[in-house]
Amino acid sequence: MVRIGYANEAPYAYRDTATGELTGEAPEIAKVILEELGVTEVEGVLTEFGSLIPGLQAGRFDIIAAGMYILPERCAQIAFSNPTYAIGEAFAVLEGNPKGLHSYEDIRDHEDATLGVVAGAVERRYARQVGIPDDRVVVFPDAPAALSGVRAGRVDAYGGTALTVQDLISKDDSGRLERADPFTDPVIDGERVKGYGAFGFRRQDRDLVEAFNVRLATFIGSDEHRELVEPFGFTEQELPGDVTAEELCAVTAAD
Repeated sequence: MVRIGYANEAPYAYRDTATGELTGEAPEIAKVILEELGVTEVEGVLTEFGSLIPGLQAGRFDIIAAGMYILPERCAQIAFSNPTYAIGEAFAVLEGNPKGLHSYEDIRDHEDATLGVVAGAVERRYARQVGIPDDRVVVFPDAPAALSGVRAGRVDAYGGTALTVQDLISKDDSGRLERADPFTDPVIDGERVKGYGAFGFRRQDRDLVEAFNVRLATFIGSDEHRELVEPFGFTEQELPGDVTAEELCAVTAAD
């Protein structure tokens, strides 16, 4: 049996309330790859996003399957598979987008605008890199809490991946929220950022990472893969191309 750590963030990894089953882009791919490796029993372990890496290191689970971005600072703590998707950012805002927030830079330049982010997620890093003051960023334990923060007026926008924001907005029945449109991804070090999601492993499990990557190489982009992830909103546009974890880990981390 392999234990999978996840943070209940649709569409990447979450517990289906109707069936009680662990599903999402990452767990479904993991099930396919692990079955090819001879593993037929998978158990999900729920934790907050910010606790995924500590939980993996402590042995609470064997693999992080949560759509976690490959970032140099994370590469110093755990090993990553090659990416399974690439995606940009989005904001959830109150209906009508009262403060006209269409980018991280808009929040930076609007002196009383506030941003909600999830603990341990890359959006906190983006906010710092574009120059949003720390006292205008509110950290929430998970994406639904951040969305509630927007709804309650605690923050003016929640920053997350485009698919996360789209999924949350589609399920919100308050009628008070919308996705900021248009939206421009932040520019970091002169380039527009794109996140690459992958599976996380303990650094000593290099053999497992290599075996995982061998199978991912023929699976990602295949008809079987596209059919598997399509119900979660993933399309050809989110395919990661030929980018590897080694390349992404080698990028110099900005402060």
